[in-house]
Amino acid sequence: MSVTHRKILVTCALPYANGPIHLGHMLEHIQADVWVRFQRLRGNTINFICGDDAHGTPIMLKAQQLSIEPEIMITEMQKKHETDFRGFDISFDNYHSTHSDENRVLASYIYTQLKNNGFINSRTISQLFDAEREMFLPDRFVKGTCPKCKTKEQYGDNCENCGATYTTTELIDPKSTITGTTPVIKDSVHFFFDLPQFEGMLKVWTNSGTLQEETANKMNEWFKSGLQQWDISRDAPYFGFCIPNEPGKYFYVWLDAPIGYMGSFKNLCDKNSSIDFDEYWNKDSDTELYHFIGKDIVYFHSLFWPAMLEGSGFRKPTNIFVHGYVTINGAKMSKSKGTFIKASTYLKYLDPECLRYYYTAKLDNRIDDLNLNLDDFIHRVNSDIVNKLVNLASRNAGFITNFFEGKLSAECTEPALYAEFAGAADHIGYLYEKREFSRAIREIMALADKANQYVDKKAPWIVAKEKGKKAELQAICSTGINLFRVLMTYLKPVMPRLVSRSEVFLNDSLSWYGIAQPLTDHRVNSFKTLFKRIDPNHVEAMLEASKENITDE
Repeated sequence: MSVTHRKILVTCALPYANGPIHLGHMLEHIQADVWVRFQRLRGNTINFICGDDAHGTPIMLKAQQLSIEPEIMITEMQKKHETDFRGFDISFDNYHSTHSDENRVLASYIYTQLKNNGFINSRTISQLFDAEREMFLPDRFVKGTCPKCKTKEQYGDNCENCGATYTTTELIDPKSTITGTTPVIKDSVHFFFDLPQFEGMLKVWTNSGTLQEETANKMNEWFKSGLQQWDISRDAPYFGFCIPNEPGKYFYVWLDAPIGYMGSFKNLCDKNSSIDFDEYWNKDSDTELYHFIGKDIVYFHSLFWPAMLEGSGFRKPTNIFVHGYVTINGAKMSKSKGTFIKASTYLKYLDPECLRYYYTAKLDNRIDDLNLNLDDFIHRVNSDIVNKLVNLASRNAGFITNFFEGKLSAECTEPALYAEFAGAADHIGYLYEKREFSRAIREIMALADKANQYVDKKAPWIVAKEKGKKAELQAICSTGINLFRVLMTYLKPVMPRLVSRSEVFLNDSLSWYGIAQPLTDHRVNSFKTLFKRIDPNHVEAMLEASKENITDE
């Protein structure tokens, strides 16, 4: 790939501030972080941001249940989220919250622009109202009998049995999940974003190559069924931002949640005057904007969000990268089985880089679910990282240290072999760029196999015993260490801690373009253990701890 300089803004979906980070969340954040670290390694300017999604009825109710103010609850949860992400080396440039001054100002501005441009209207709607709690009930806080198939205990928006969608007022024998009482129907004035006005723009945008093929196909299904106006308001009591000049009315959480990307970036710009907010969000911006999200929130990001940006005078995303869910041992994460694993629990028992590597080795640029098979997880990390990569360094380092005081040969005696390894940078870089991570890892591991085959063939342990072959021994082991150096450079986006320890051993700072030439007449440091095997007992302990933590949250 040719050397270019790009300015890129990358976001992950904002974790909801009423629960812990788990290994499902970590798929997205690891995927984004690997891509971001690759871009930095290539010399591009990256701003990587995220923050907590901190508004909505669930947060208000949970805070009430805990007898604390919502502001206190979301502040404490944000601290935990940031700790978990740091534990996995997610390299955010800024982590913020949707409950911020920046987001309040931006949400009000965007709403006002949409209203002034004729994209907001109001009308009276009928909703279910819990008279005991004196509040309108969101869909997820109502259960009843499906009006289509008559299955009981279904939520107020869709039936899990037959898949039907409906309004809460159509539900048979509805009950409030908050108080257990039968809600009444009550009218209220609500505000709507006129999404159908943007159908033409959205059809062009979603089919322009901006989205993955699967996502674009899903968008086309929604176009066929017809776009609907989007209810962007909620009635008090509600934890969120008040709609300007509309007493008792609040922005629905999904109105200000994606604006939180802009709010977090604005917060970063205010802290770093060298970054220009308008350069990245201006309608004519030539910077790049990418969102990494899960497939469950495609509708909001691929329809509402670009339409809101278009209608209020901002730029649209360059691309939206959608991924699937995480399953563990072939099934949904389960609290009873101990496979609903919190990030903080994982970090107590296992190296974060094991999960970073395993996820990367299985990720591609499609929307398939990723299965974390724990037996395969143990085998793959131990086989690839310990047996192939670390072993490549250790089996050569001892000879260089003991016989040559850490000094590598003055010249590379295997220029064709080294050129093959260094020449793979373009293809591996292309795979990283396209988020074909699993293919990139396969290429890297194929090279690792070839490097070990070279050492096996040359057998330095035998050469070391033969008289008059010191120069040959030094050349063989120098080649092995140089091949290790190339492989570690390719893995730098994936395993930054391992690479950092390897850089200490190599006495060299690894860079993507620095591997064009091998290290010659260069002194390396004494080899120390770079990585430990996964102990299956630690995995079992993690699962048991996850079962015990079922009631923690």
